[in-house]
Amino acid sequence: MSDKSAISQAEGVMQRMLARDAFSKLLGLQVDEMGEGYCRLHFQVREDMLNGFGILHGGVTYSAADSAFAFACNSHGCLSVALSTNMDYLEAGKLGDTLTIEAKEESLKNKVGVYQIRIMNQENVLVALFKGTSYRTSKNI
Repeated sequence: MSDKSAISQAEGVMQRMLARDAFSKLLGLQVDEMGEGYCRLHFQVREDMLNGFGILHGGVTYSAADSAFAFACNSHGCLSVALSTNMDYLEAGKLGDTLTIEAKEESLKNKVGVYQIRIMNQENVLVALFKGTSYRTSKNI
């Protein structure tokens, strides 16, 4: 598959997923770039995303990273699901921050893919790291 058709396929899969993904829409996720095994998106931290201490709720950060992971691992057109994920929180997100989430495929074998996701704020400060391992089913998207 050519690079151009792979990007087109990845974008098509993302659009199909996003059309049915009410939670990603609720978070206000905006996809900036898609490719095979790759997704970059961003969102702005709103007041309704803050926890009781006035900082970004960890579940919001996790959910945004999980969405980027899902878009990246499904970008090949094969239905993929998470086998395992983990998240390290390094800095607190704050009201008004614009967070950019970048998911990159590190390894893809027959059935298992490994993805590294970085969450950065508008000052290029690393806010969190997310690692996801996916299982590729035999179903096409």
